[in-house]
Formats: sequence, structure tokens, C-alpha cells
Amino acid sequence: MNRTILGIERVDEFKEIFEGKRIGLITNPTGIDGNFKSSIDILAEKTNLVCLYSPEHGVRGSLQAGVALESYVDEITNLPVYSLYGKNKKPGKDLMDLVDIMAIDIQDCGSRYYTFIYTMAYSMMACKEFGKTFVVFDRPNPVGCDKVEGNLLELEYRSFVGYYSIPQRHGMTIGELAKLFNEEFEIGCDLKVIPMQNYERWMSFEDTHLPWVIPTPNMPTIQTCYAYNTTCVFEGTNVAEGRGTTTPFELVGAPWLKSEELADRLNKYNLPGVYFRPQYFTPMFSKYEKELCGGVFLHITDRKAFNAMKTSWVMLEEIRKNNPEFKVNKPYVEGHPSLFDHEVGTKYMIEQTYSLEKELEILDEDAAKFTKTREKY
Repeated sequence: MNRTILGIERVDEFKEIFEGKRIGLITNPTGIDGNFKSSIDILAEKTNLVCLYSPEHGVRGSLQAGVALESYVDEITNLPVYSLYGKNKKPGKDLMDLVDIMAIDIQDCGSRYYTFIYTMAYSMMACKEFGKTFVVFDRPNPVGCDKVEGNLLELEYRSFVGYYSIPQRHGMTIGELAKLFNEEFEIGCDLKVIPMQNYERWMSFEDTHLPWVIPTPNMPTIQTCYAYNTTCVFEGTNVAEGRGTTTPFELVGAPWLKSEELADRLNKYNLPGVYFRPQYFTPMFSKYEKELCGGVFLHITDRKAFNAMKTSWVMLEEIRKNNPEFKVNKPYVEGHPSLFDHEVGTKYMIEQTYSLEKELEILDEDAAKFTKTREKY
């Protein structure tokens, strides 16, 4: 099969959208075409590109998770770069007055937790407020669009790692998500999605024959994307999620976890498509920096059979039930939900209301509900 043609590679076919307009682009190092040419360079050549907008990690991907940044001038293009991560997640009138069109070209990883899709949502809101057009250059979902997994977010737990009531594995491209946000959640901006060609819903990223560019510092491989929805929930706890190692999100652990015991308990569930191998590791930064941790490595043996969210809930159940040392980290602001609360996104998981069996049933029910909702998008 021919490789997938990205939205950014079809600018000439949609040139009437851009003619006579000032363009601002939200992007990062993943904004390239299939021949490694930067989307910044493509739009600078073909349109009136006047500024760049930076999501989390920066336009050049140079910042670690959670690091705020101020506006600056891009050294390579001399274009002004305005931060959309930090104090100003939603662009205000000063930024919107600079452009007629805000566009986005960023590789998503297929997860509710990923902040890029909320940078997009906030920017769409600003376009609605100030009468601008929003353009999405569509890109593949690296874990495929043929599966939905997870629980629907309860809005009392909305945050920048989960703003709308969608499941963790949404099974949509970034362009489809934009349409869903715009209509289902009533943003109502003037939205244009420039679609891909040669892309099918069953495809994993390798099937597109496109180059993989690390979208964030702790998402080094496509395999990481498959593990991410499973282990990201441990970010808000005192269990390390593999940051500071060469395989972030593919392993979890803590100095007080017993590797062999945990692996044995998890493997007894016979969860499809995954094997848990005892793993010892020493993070070089982040939680437990330079401390030896015991834990498990997730070997995803069958991507099609693997259910990231059921695996996540089983791991969470086993670790917190059998280890009194397990703790949820305190919220950043006292009296507000914690990061753990935001990521699990539902009261029954926070308060441990139900049995594991019931929790897994709800995952299926919520995934089925969202599958119906997303069909028209």
C-alpha cells in the first residue's frame, strides 16, 4: 500500500482557505510531512505564516512535562512564538488579533490524557470568540482508530489532562476529535479539517509508512503509545511510571514494590495481549531519582487483543490493595482534585466504590456509549 498522505501535504488542494489570510500555527517537532520537511517551512513557503504557537514541551520539543514557558522568538525562523502552555492556555484578544486563521499540525498519541488536544480545544474556543477560522491538518492516531477503551470523564474532574467527557482511548484522529469537540461539545467555531489520504481506521502507525517523530520527551516509540493509557494513571501516585528511564510508561515500580510477586499476581489474570515481567530499574530523574525500584515491565504481545484500560485498572487494583505504602499524591492546589483524580476521572475509582469486576464492566459500558457518539464524526 502507498504511504498515508498527511493533511499538511495537501495545502495546495485547499489553497483557497489560506489566500489573503494571516496564519498562526500550533506545532512542534512532529509537524513534518512524509519527507521530513517541517510544516513551518511548508506554510512559510505557501501561505502568509506570521507566528507560531507553542503547546506543552515547546515548538522544538525541548521542555520536560509540566514546564511552563513564556513567549519568545524562534531562532530558526525569526517568527514570534506565543506560549499556549502556562498562564495562557486559551489565547486572548492580543494573540487572536495577529491572525485570521489558527492552524494546528501536531501528532497526537490517541489518549484523553494528552494535553495537545486541549490546546486545540482552547484555541478553537478563542476562534469562536474572536471570529477566526481554525484549521486542522489531520494526522493518524498511532494506536489505530478501530478500538475505544476507558471510562467517560465526569466533568467535576475536568482539567488540562481531560477536559471533555471522552474515554482514555478515544480511537479518533485529531481532525475527528476537532469535529467532535466543535459539535458535540458545542464550541461552534468556523472549523476546517484538511483530511489525509490512504488512511484506514484499522491502521497502526507503522501501517502508514510515515516517519515517527517523538511527540513529547517521554513518548519515544509507537510501543510507548500503546502502554501510555495503561500506566499514565500512576503519574498522580507514588508509583513511578518509568520517567527517567529509556522505556517510560512501559514499566512501573517503586522501591517498596516486590517485582516477582507483583508480576506473578498480574499474570494470573491472563489479561489478553500483555505479559508482565519482573523489572528492576533506577530512574535518572523524576520519581525515585537514582533509587532502585522494583516493578514490572509491560510486554504488549498482541496489540489487537490488548486492552489498555482494563489492564490499567487491574494493575491499580493489585498495587493499591497489596501495598500499604501506596499513596495518591496531594493535589497541586489544596481542596481541589489531585492529578490522580483528574486522570481516573470518575468518583467510583477515586473512592473505590465497586469491585474490580464492576469497574471493568463500566469500562465496557462507557466505551460502547462513546463508540455511538463518535460515529458521526
